[in-house]
Amino acid sequence: MLRETTWQKILVTALTAGFLLAGCTGGGKATPTPAAEEVDQYEPVVNATGEVLPVQWAALGMAVEGGVIEDLLVKEGQQVKKGDVLLRLSGTQHARAALAAAEAGLVAAEKSLQNVHEQAALVTADAELKLAQARKALLDAEEAREKKDYGRASQNTLDGLRADYILAQDAVDQAEEQFGYFEDREEDDVQRAQALTLLVNARKLRDRALYNLNYALGKPDPEEVAKADGAVSVAQAALEDAQRQYDRVKNGPDPDVLKQAEANLTNAEAQVESARQVLADLELKAPFAGVVSQIKVRTGEWVIAGQPVMMLADLAHLQVETTDLSEIDVARLDVGNTAVVTFDALPDVEVRGVVQSIAPKSDEGAGVNYRVVIQLDEIPAKLRWGMTAFVDITVSE
Repeated sequence: MLRETTWQKILVTALTAGFLLAGCTGGGKATPTPAAEEVDQYEPVVNATGEVLPVQWAALGMAVEGGVIEDLLVKEGQQVKKGDVLLRLSGTQHARAALAAAEAGLVAAEKSLQNVHEQAALVTADAELKLAQARKALLDAEEAREKKDYGRASQNTLDGLRADYILAQDAVDQAEEQFGYFEDREEDDVQRAQALTLLVNARKLRDRALYNLNYALGKPDPEEVAKADGAVSVAQAALEDAQRQYDRVKNGPDPDVLKQAEANLTNAEAQVESARQVLADLELKAPFAGVVSQIKVRTGEWVIAGQPVMMLADLAHLQVETTDLSEIDVARLDVGNTAVVTFDALPDVEVRGVVQSIAPKSDEGAGVNYRVVIQLDEIPAKLRWGMTAFVDITVSE
């Protein structure tokens, strides 16, 4: 396909050839041939039609399965920065509350893990104290059990009990002797009643002293021995448990407690990230700085995941993509070839450019055409996305 520039070059070449022929006629006098540098040099050119497109653009949609547009925060033609919120679906208030709760849980998990480390020394000291107490308890239980193999009381205790019994028996003898003076009196005689009372009380004290002495002289019964054995077993088990607890924390935090605290923190972090993602999915943010070129929805409409809701483009950086470059012409091109680009809408504008990329595969559609991207040296003021462009690409042959 040859455009105006090529036809102009062909016309100049034809006129030059005509002048050369004319120089060879007329009176047999030859006309001097013009110098080579005076003849316009012909450069082979490949022509194509193209479309003006942004270097970066995107059809934006929501990531969630579906929702109602609550806020549409931009208008067509509005310039936005990367990360600006473009629209928001309903449910963001609930999502923010869930995020706040997750963040509170994260703070608690972080504090819990910090306490595990900070209280490690205190936990170790407490475990060491309980270990010492368990050792003492076992010694006491073993000592009590050992006594069951002998008597119920020590020799000192037995001596004391014997002395108590002797004194009690002597008191009984004295009371009996005293009562003998009044024994034959009437039963309602006061002196007789007083002497009898003293005698009865003395006998009670003597019987109690005798019981205590006999009990102390005897051996523990099987039930008492069994109880003592049980007490030793319990004390031994308590000591072993205290030893295990101390061994777990003597060099730092309890591994199980530390592992649980770390797992709680990891879970809390995941909960926060999940809550943030839920909130983020309810908002459409600009993935790059650009201009909102088209809005396809309105506030209150239901949208689904993947549905294009608006177009965003970086209109400060435009390029031209060919639409009808044939397979014959594309075979003559190389990346880096220079080009001259004109536009239907801007007849007085001509822009230089360079071939930036050549598609490795033909486009779908009628014919075999390849897409070639032309990087423009400058962007004309009134150039718009979608305008028709005409490209003359200089090739080397």
